Amino acid sequence: MAQNQRFTWDARECADPTALDVQRCASRGTRAVTWSRAARTRNSKLEMVERGASWCILDYNQNAKDRTTCSAYSVRPLPHARVSTPLHWLEVPDCEPVDFTALTIPKRFAEIGDPHAGMDATPGSLEELLELAAKDEAAGLGDAPWPPHFRKMKGEPSRVAPSRAKSTAEKARTKMPLVIVSNSPDKEAALAGLERWKGKHPEAAKFLTVDDVLTDSMRGRSSTWTRIRVNLRHVPEALRPPQETPDPDDDPTREWRRKRRSKENA
Repeated sequence: MAQNQRFTWDARECADPTALDVQRCASRGTRAVTWSRAARTRNSKLEMVERGASWCILDYNQNAKDRTTCSAYSVRPLPHARVSTPLHWLEVPDCEPVDFTALTIPKRFAEIGDPHAGMDATPGSLEELLELAAKDEAAGLGDAPWPPHFRKMKGEPSRVAPSRAKSTAEKARTKMPLVIVSNSPDKEAALAGLERWKGKHPEAAKFLTVDDVLTDSMRGRSSTWTRIRVNLRHVPEALRPPQETPDPDDDPTREWRRKRRSKENA
């Protein structure tokens, strides 16, 4: 940025066009560029390296608010004291980071000077990218996901994988038309009660399918019993019998539940 031109965009305004520019570069169809830091993406890129191909991550997150980035010619805390080095575009395809160290940069600087020396002479503008970002937002294309340790950004999509996302909308639960026809510690007695119910309601019984009869093995604190219910979903509403007293109705937990309710209401 030239000395006579001031910054006119805040951190958030800079972040939108930066992410947009990165996404558009990565969407041009080349596998050599990505903006994703997902492990699966990184692994596929590493396979390209093993095959001798080149690739790069366009890290738009470096433009996040309060992000500390290295400046040009800063020495990195890495083996061989590598240096963050400005490059000419023609150098990019063949450069190797390990070649730019605290020992090699002084000679390089003396030979070719500073590739960033003229950067401030031709300041750019974010106006066109800001317009594209606004159009994308209006079209429903939100911001790219930010790293999990950053606060949620305005317009940012969910950071949760779709397979793990929980729907915020309440799903309507369909209540099945169930009736209890028998309760008994003796399973055979419960099944006999089902047959009596069918004989009592033959018009409804003829609409039942095999999976409309639910035989439940119930377990209490110290006893078990069989409960049989009938799902009337296939029976026309006009023919559906109401809930009646089960036959037999030998629920061994009923007395215990009655005493518990009495104690709670006391």
